[in-house]
Amino acid sequence: MPTILIIDDNESVSMALDVLLSLHDIESISATTPAAGLQALQDHSIDLIIQDMNFSADTTSGDEGRELFRSIRASFPDMPIILLTAWTHLETAVELIKAGAADYLAKPWDDHRLLATVENLLELSQSTRELTERNRADRRRQHELRTRFDLRGFVFADPTTERVLTLATQIAKADVPVLITGPNGAGKERIAEVIQANSSVKSGPFISINCGALPNELIEAELFGAEAGAYTGANKAREGKFAAADGGTLFLDEIGNLPLSGQIKLLRVLETGRFARLGSNREQQVKVRIISATNADLPQMIQAGQFREDLYYRLNAIEVYLPPLAERPGDILPLAENFLPNGRRFDDSARKALLKHTWPGNVRELKNSIQRACLLNPEQPISAADLGLSALNAAVRSSDNEPDKTTIEQALAQANGVVSRAASSLGLSRQALYRRMERFDIQRD
Repeated sequence: MPTILIIDDNESVSMALDVLLSLHDIESISATTPAAGLQALQDHSIDLIIQDMNFSADTTSGDEGRELFRSIRASFPDMPIILLTAWTHLETAVELIKAGAADYLAKPWDDHRLLATVENLLELSQSTRELTERNRADRRRQHELRTRFDLRGFVFADPTTERVLTLATQIAKADVPVLITGPNGAGKERIAEVIQANSSVKSGPFISINCGALPNELIEAELFGAEAGAYTGANKAREGKFAAADGGTLFLDEIGNLPLSGQIKLLRVLETGRFARLGSNREQQVKVRIISATNADLPQMIQAGQFREDLYYRLNAIEVYLPPLAERPGDILPLAENFLPNGRRFDDSARKALLKHTWPGNVRELKNSIQRACLLNPEQPISAADLGLSALNAAVRSSDNEPDKTTIEQALAQANGVVSRAASSLGLSRQALYRRMERFDIQRD
């Protein structure tokens, strides 16, 4: 049952309010002086306060009530307070409402209005307390997560990201392949780094390779190495990524873009742990933890004959899904603050714009937007206009979430032809944008 503190020097007023509230299952406690009211706040769990504005005889200034209100607000900043007085001064009402008072009612009060105000405030107060408790619990869990594990400086505050990191740290010790899925620019490689940092091979190397950037003719040489003269331009022997990652982790980014010929070679190494350099017959044995990542729908690619099912199950012993930034809104402002140079800050309009934007390019887009804003406005503070997010929000994606020709051309125009910048705004890698430009026959000016 909620409890209301009534602070009024007129005992008949307190009694009338007590009867009214009790009829609606609301308990009340009465105090006849400001000092007694402040003491009652210390002694009892109070959900709402109804306070008078004048406590001395023949006093109508409201000064005593104003001082009491400020004393309560100083110690209990979130406590809902209804001001009640027979002498209503508009200026005082406006002043205290601006300072956080919930309502200002005149005596004699209207029972229906007072009850409606009380019930609405109690409901809101309960919701606020529950939200506050959830936030505190979230902060406690996140602090414990940061304390127990090496998160590699991963910046987050959203419970969704917390769950992803919790899963990543739980599976880190298991010597099994991990597949990280999620959209481009969401931070999949950072999750891979967290897994490596908390694994049994954390002291070993972390080698990353972008499978989508490998030309067909160089896949084998990049992954497994090559002897001198094995192919045109190979003037000396080179070490492959598997050998470089021996005793550590090999991160295969954009695994969905690996051609079928490369998938076959990769599968054999995952099955046997053995490979030979291109141009050599001598096999090498390595022990490597495999973490792969993709923004593609691999099961759909398997059905289309574009990805090997046996390789998929080899890579996907455990899947970690990292949602887009729009589904982790609690991360937006902490990440934005982290990307700001020392001494820079956002104004309120920038903060609102950051939270309102849909972030199709995810964390990568957020970082680039802030870097651009800092370059365009070297002064303090950064505003919503500096971020220029409204234009970026106008990009429309097709039903399969892939930008069409018009969208790509608009992004290139906004980026003044800089492919990396256009790719970031579209949520694509530079290589992925080049492939789409080639497909749509888009020429860069």
